[in-house]
Amino acid sequence: MHDALKRRCLYHWVEHPDFEREVQIVQRRAPEVGERLARQVAAAVAALRQMELYKPPGVAETIDWAMALGRLGRTDLDVASVEASLGAVVKYAEDREKVNGNSMDALIARAVAATS
Repeated sequence: MHDALKRRCLYHWVEHPDFEREVQIVQRRAPEVGERLARQVAAAVAALRQMELYKPPGVAETIDWAMALGRLGRTDLDVASVEASLGAVVKYAEDREKVNGNSMDALIARAVAATS
C-alpha cells in the first residue's frame, strides 16, 4: 500500500483467534470439512504463524486451506495433501521455501498430534 494511502487510513489490529475459536470458525465457514481436519488445519496454521513468515496466514487462509483439503477428499493432513494445497495458506515463494526447509513432516506430525 502506498504511503499516501496509508496516511488516510485508520488502523485497528486484531489478534488471531485462539485455537478453539479458529476451529469453530472453520467449521462454521466450511461445514463440509470434518472436525478432525479442521483441528489439524488450525494447528498447522498456528505452527506456520510461529515461523516468522513474510505474510503469516490469517483466518481467511485457514478457511481456504481447509476447504481446499476438503475438496481434495482429505480427512487428515499428510505430506501429499499439504504439498498439493500449500498455496492456499502460504502466499509467497520465500515463505513456501521456508516451510519446506523446516521439515514439513514435523509440522504435520505436530498438527496431527495436537488433535489426537
